[in-house]
Amino acid sequence: MSAITALRRGLFVCHSCSLLQRPHGHDCVCVRCGAAVHARKPESLQRTWAFLLAAYILYIPANLLPIMQTRSLVGQQSDTIMSGVVYLWLHGSWPIALLIFFASILVPLAKMFALTFLLVLAQRRSRWRPLERTQLYRVVEAVGRWSMVDVYVVAILVALVQLDALATIVPRAGAVAFGAVVVLTIFAAEAFDPRLTWDPVDEQ
Repeated sequence: MSAITALRRGLFVCHSCSLLQRPHGHDCVCVRCGAAVHARKPESLQRTWAFLLAAYILYIPANLLPIMQTRSLVGQQSDTIMSGVVYLWLHGSWPIALLIFFASILVPLAKMFALTFLLVLAQRRSRWRPLERTQLYRVVEAVGRWSMVDVYVVAILVALVQLDALATIVPRAGAVAFGAVVVLTIFAAEAFDPRLTWDPVDEQ
């Protein structure tokens, strides 16, 4: 027997104030806060794919292009995220090197892979392990709230590689691409509607 859901009863949940209500008229606005009310997030799959593909594209320059340029009396040096990790590792700061590698390289990539996995299954209307997929989305969403930690990690990296007080740090294109990846993965997680995971199950 299929479950009795709010959608089957004609009830919508407001995404702003979480009020469960039956929409009236054609405007479909929340009776409490006035926000637009939808049965599912409009064009959830399309918008999530758009943000996610943009994040994949920018992930490459974010890791290949220099994120900063250090200028001092002895010359100048450009550093990528990975070169900074190698620098810290070789100079004995391996805990910080591991932190930067994990937060700035592995975490964004893992978030993108997880969202891709959820998107593909939702688009195919798969009934495979909906509970585990919902839990995975919650993990991705929770990590997304702390994604800006990646940016602070880069700031720490900038401070650590300064040669002396006379050195200056100039941000480069890689830093912009890296920040864009963080923001786009947050937008992608927000655009995805996890209820799409359960719709094929409820239709049984």
